[in-house]
Amino acid sequence: MRIVVLGAGVIGVTTAQALDAAGHNVVVVERQSGAAEETSFANGGQISAAHTTPWAAPHMPFQAFKWMFQTDAPLLIKPFRLDPALWRWGLRFLANCTSERETQNFEKALRVAKYSRAVLQSLRQRHALQYNQTSGGILYIYRDQAAALKGKDMAAKLADFGLPQTILDRDGLFAEEPALTRSQEPLFGGVLSPDDETGDAHSFTLALQKISKKSRVTFQFGTTVKALITRNGEITGIATDQGTIKADAYVVCLASNTPRLLKPLGLDVPIYPAKGYSMTAAIHSGSAAPSRSITDEGKFVVITRIGNSLRAAGTAELAGWDRSLNPKRLAPIIQATQSLFPDAADYNQIEPWCGLRPATPDSVPIIGGTPYANLFLNTGHGTLGWTMACGSAQALADLMSGRTPEIDLDGLGLERFNS
Repeated sequence: MRIVVLGAGVIGVTTAQALDAAGHNVVVVERQSGAAEETSFANGGQISAAHTTPWAAPHMPFQAFKWMFQTDAPLLIKPFRLDPALWRWGLRFLANCTSERETQNFEKALRVAKYSRAVLQSLRQRHALQYNQTSGGILYIYRDQAAALKGKDMAAKLADFGLPQTILDRDGLFAEEPALTRSQEPLFGGVLSPDDETGDAHSFTLALQKISKKSRVTFQFGTTVKALITRNGEITGIATDQGTIKADAYVVCLASNTPRLLKPLGLDVPIYPAKGYSMTAAIHSGSAAPSRSITDEGKFVVITRIGNSLRAAGTAELAGWDRSLNPKRLAPIIQATQSLFPDAADYNQIEPWCGLRPATPDSVPIIGGTPYANLFLNTGHGTLGWTMACGSAQALADLMSGRTPEIDLDGLGLERFNS
């Protein structure tokens, strides 16, 4: 079967590779000049099944309201803009802020994340992939006793779902990560999630693209998708600025651009962009930089060593499709990183970045078919695209190939928003 995949980020490229491995003839269409040039370019680097807690939770409406008045808030929502898409998304988000739905959404996201980590490990071994990966786990740090107690409760919950966690006091935290002894701010303790990993999503995507090109996958870069052409309940082609592309089936992996493309087809896809920021700096002192990825729960920042660089990422800004970089949103990330690892890098010489992460109201990706018989979706992974990429790609490839996916796709499709 000839399949067109729209988008060459980490989701699109992993989808193309999985479909190719299943024996299909795959074409990837991408508007940028190369793979992983947008949302997948400079993320936090974590492959974290333990970090799948949904944004939508009982405490979040009040917390988000307080954050509206902080320009440096970890989650910044601008609800008073003339933005009906945000309002509709926000109402669905509020509907998910119950204990019952939080638990359901957590299970669904975790289902994909755990499976994805296993698929990634298999891919890495099979193809000898190198992407500055480390497998020493991810360390969650807490700045006070109240935060540490919450972390301990979450660790117990994760352990119940098959994710072992190690609870650390202050001395144990420093033993696991000696570079934290240089912190300029007090630390109370932490939790080690030993099975999680890190790596450079951009390097991984490029490596997988190279492997795919050697097989049957064709990449058509510099091509902007204008519209999907339909007839009798099917997609008959894709209109692009380079002409029409035809195939037997089509997969949309366009992250935050997905709803705009599908709206003319009458498909309501509740994805809204959550702008995230990161900084990358060259490491000056190896011993002063962390050896494993750090999640600073108090500052909502993740810090990851990627080769000889230090990457720190965080924040979410719900303010439309604006891709401009606001230095005021990046500053708290730099400050949090510098306070923990003051001697690791020159924080006056950083590479700033921001990207639009495709957030669903329930923090669960959209994987599966649509009312159009030959149109499929693999999108809406929010901040966990790198974590969930390989698993969601394999599950969709199995579905499209007539095989039973290794994970249950119930509750992961677009139809859940119409029930």
